[in-house]
Amino acid sequence: MGLMRCFLAMSVGVNLRWAMMKRVASNLTGFLVVDKPRGPSSMDVVRVVRRKAGGAKTGHAGTLDPLATGVVIVCIGRGATRCVPCLMDAEKRYRAWIDFSAVSETEDAEGPVVAVELSRDEPSLEEVRGILGWRFTGEILQKPPRHSAMWVDGKRAYKMARKGEDFEMEARRVVVYEIGIVEYSFPELVIDVRCGKGVYVRSLARDIGEALGVGGYLTGLRRTAVGDFRVEDAVRLDDVTDELRQEDLIDVSVLRGR
Repeated sequence: MGLMRCFLAMSVGVNLRWAMMKRVASNLTGFLVVDKPRGPSSMDVVRVVRRKAGGAKTGHAGTLDPLATGVVIVCIGRGATRCVPCLMDAEKRYRAWIDFSAVSETEDAEGPVVAVELSRDEPSLEEVRGILGWRFTGEILQKPPRHSAMWVDGKRAYKMARKGEDFEMEARRVVVYEIGIVEYSFPELVIDVRCGKGVYVRSLARDIGEALGVGGYLTGLRRTAVGDFRVEDAVRLDDVTDELRQEDLIDVSVLRGR
């Protein structure tokens, strides 16, 4: 009987705690800016935050590939999730690492990666800077990666690519506001990219390499900002508190007037 009473007490305690968390969750509304580590997907981040928000309605404002790191804006509560379209339209900033010595089927380090034989002199810094300026800044046509979540004839492109299906990705108009060279020592180029919605930095790496007559694939990517939300102000995923409170979130009112 003593063990049974103990078990019942524990069950009641757990149920009360969960009910309290659900009650708090129903009132949570705001943004949590997470610095996503390499490995988990953006939806993995959402699942972690949702659990720590007691099951509150939760979504994210823009996907980052598992191999990428940086800013993922998690929207919690109906008031915040309604802001997803506005946040997805916001300007993005990235730091990207490109390798000109090889190409990749996925256009990033996930591979398979195949080395290319250089049939020209190594591109100079001046040549790279010139190509970035006149070919890849402003409104450009970009063909998304075959290994992406884009829809093609009602199917996800990456699923079709993995099955070896024959299909073409349609080029889209996107905007790149600025590309700055951080470091260049062939075959490695590090750039800062400021761009609009829909830009695939993987495809930029591919296309820059093609324009220079060399290889080109993305070896690293870090999203440093979405609108005014910067990675310097983000919380590491491991540091998100176990029971999120309203004071842990950024109020949705910060988007007013933007």
